[in-house]
Amino acid sequence: MINKNQLIEYFYQGTKSKNKIKIGVEHEKFILNKDTLLPVSYEEKNGIKNILEKLTLTGWKPFYDDNQQTIIALKKGKEAITLEPGGQIELSGAPLDNIHETCEETTNHLRELKKLGNEFNFILLGMGVEPNLALDDFPWMPKQRYGIMKKYMKKVGTLGQHMMKRTCTNQVNIDYSSEEDMVEKFRIMLNLEAIATAMFSNSPFDQGKISKYKSLRSHFWHNTDADRTGLLPFVFEKDFNFENYANYAWNVPMYFINRDNKYIDMTKYTFKDYLEGKSIDIKHEATLKDWEDHLTTLFPQARLKQYLEIRSMDACNWDLICSQPAFWIGILYDDEISNKINEITEGWSEEDREFLNKRVPEEGLQTEFKGKKLISYAKEFFNLSKKGLVKRNYLSKNGEFDESIHMKDLEKNLENGFSPADCLINKFNLSWSNSLMPIYKELIF
Repeated sequence: MINKNQLIEYFYQGTKSKNKIKIGVEHEKFILNKDTLLPVSYEEKNGIKNILEKLTLTGWKPFYDDNQQTIIALKKGKEAITLEPGGQIELSGAPLDNIHETCEETTNHLRELKKLGNEFNFILLGMGVEPNLALDDFPWMPKQRYGIMKKYMKKVGTLGQHMMKRTCTNQVNIDYSSEEDMVEKFRIMLNLEAIATAMFSNSPFDQGKISKYKSLRSHFWHNTDADRTGLLPFVFEKDFNFENYANYAWNVPMYFINRDNKYIDMTKYTFKDYLEGKSIDIKHEATLKDWEDHLTTLFPQARLKQYLEIRSMDACNWDLICSQPAFWIGILYDDEISNKINEITEGWSEEDREFLNKRVPEEGLQTEFKGKKLISYAKEFFNLSKKGLVKRNYLSKNGEFDESIHMKDLEKNLENGFSPADCLINKFNLSWSNSLMPIYKELIF
């Protein structure tokens, strides 16, 4: 039987020495049939199962949801490919040293899938919400955990299943070098999460029409599950530390535990209940693997595991997919830049963060905040991030570029005052003649 001290120690074990901190990226994309533009299901010919099986021929090792029957993930070295509920494919990248490496990893992965797409007749779309399709257009992937989650989400929110099946995100994983370093980075991430949401908002359409949101995906999250989403105000309390996050996590209702390839519904209990033996109908003792699994089922805008994750951004396409990790690394991996960010945001309150979190999905970079539009803050933070990347001086293989090269398209957008969503809306209204069909030719990977 594990104890609470071991749950807290789990976070300490994530600490890296300052000269060994890495970068991780995770990105999702929709897999759509090239002819019908409908999501590819699991069992159909040339479907998700066949795609995963084909990838095993190129060195990917399969992982199963049950007794060697339902393949639901792949691993190669420190990279993993996993399935989201509606058939979205996610790459969880390896911990790498710099943005050049993460961008190369991303490019290699997408090229591998694109090659398969030519053979299996599918396309890859990177957007926060699929722009044309409704909830019931998406299949469910045959992962046992999703059976538990979709049933539970109906009880705790109105749009949880929309979040599960209709959305894609790009996440950035950030290492910490001490408990104090974790606290500082966590607070910066939560202060700037809405800025990143605005800069990378990429889901303005809902079932073929312009919605009132620049990031419809963020709206879905606001109506998913209040117990496990949001901004975590306690992170800004004076004594915040690993133990405080553990206290939060162990008071959130669980989804499941896994025993002998069977997922057991635990939604009646918090992890605290489970640890204290109050789950009287469950004949299993809590393990560290249960804790690790539980931490992955918490969905705040930034999340702590044995590293930090920023989770607020919509999925983006080729032009911006490498900008997303670059923006955060430039800010978080240079002490001078982090200190400057803290000076700018020092007076921001819990009410300020909540205001931005709620308004930005609808108003994006045009949100009014403290007397000016958010685009002004976005440009300021972008310039600081760029300065941080230049200072890091990680050069490309040919020695010509530092990491800031990966933000050139983001810089162009911000100079014009646009997010990806703004660009899409303009195209829809002007050059696309109120049609979304060009998306499936112009904006796929």
